[in-house]
Amino acid sequence: MALVTYISAITEALREEMRRDERVFIIGEDVGVEGGVFKATKGLYEEFGAERVIDSPLAEGVIVSAAIGAAMAGLKPVPEIQFSDFITPAMDALTQQAAKLRYRSGGTQTCPLTLRVCYGGGVGGGLYHSQTNTTWFAHEPGLVVVAPGTVADAKGMLKAAIRQDDPVIYFEHKKLYRSIKEDLPDGDDFVTDLFKAAVRREGKDLTLVTYGWTLQLSLQAAEKMHAETGAEIEVVDLRVLNPLDKDTFLESLAKTGRMLIVHEDHKTLGIGAEIAAIAAEQAFDCLDAPIVRLTAPDVPAIPFSAPLEKFYLPSVEKIVDAATKLLNY
Repeated sequence: MALVTYISAITEALREEMRRDERVFIIGEDVGVEGGVFKATKGLYEEFGAERVIDSPLAEGVIVSAAIGAAMAGLKPVPEIQFSDFITPAMDALTQQAAKLRYRSGGTQTCPLTLRVCYGGGVGGGLYHSQTNTTWFAHEPGLVVVAPGTVADAKGMLKAAIRQDDPVIYFEHKKLYRSIKEDLPDGDDFVTDLFKAAVRREGKDLTLVTYGWTLQLSLQAAEKMHAETGAEIEVVDLRVLNPLDKDTFLESLAKTGRMLIVHEDHKTLGIGAEIAAIAAEQAFDCLDAPIVRLTAPDVPAIPFSAPLEKFYLPSVEKIVDAATKLLNY
């Protein structure tokens, strides 16, 4: 066992999979000599060389398109999008090519790429370095979309994704990189189920559904409420945004009767809207109160101003307030 950070878990996963399978390679902006803007690929260039850790031009469309071609040729590319805000030049390649390749070929071709995408606010990055646009891709059948919120999942889900034969978009929140640590077991076989949500905290009074950085905020809020009021909040970590594991959060709702959904994406057509619709359609008789969503507001982008960024983002205090009102409904 070793105590590691979220970003170290990502580096370990990449190193282990590159050692395990010579078809695995990395491509992206500054991933080689510099070791990545956040140092997620630090040391890999020195170990594996320029042919497997490739510094690309500043061109997201080229990065992803090249990775798709390599995947079709039998390699296992792990391209990186330095900030999710700049992913739009690659949208056509991802949604029209990678997502549809297996379907349009009648199952004769696959696209085994794992696209690492850095996302999220809370670091004063402003409107072009802080966006949470996960739902753009959760909408697209054919793409597996994951957003690990723990150190264990950061490693286990990345390793599992690289071993997949279908395209996986792996969202990693920059606030998690060095803010959390966990003990992880040694060994190459540490992988996580890519298609299952996780109950991170058991409870009987309210189901709180979330993912990514807001998972950590939600766990803190649940502990705070338990200490102050005795409330037992069950925290469900989606961790997989497409395809959704609806059974896990519906089973929790059947137990608690109340649901609060927390995420950093916009409210309108965010992942919470789909979860609320599923709950209303399939578990209406279980509801003892309205389904509540706590999200970022529907404004064009996250502000640079520190007070405005704080207003924009979910927080422990906001979660406690929303959960308390829901419990008192």
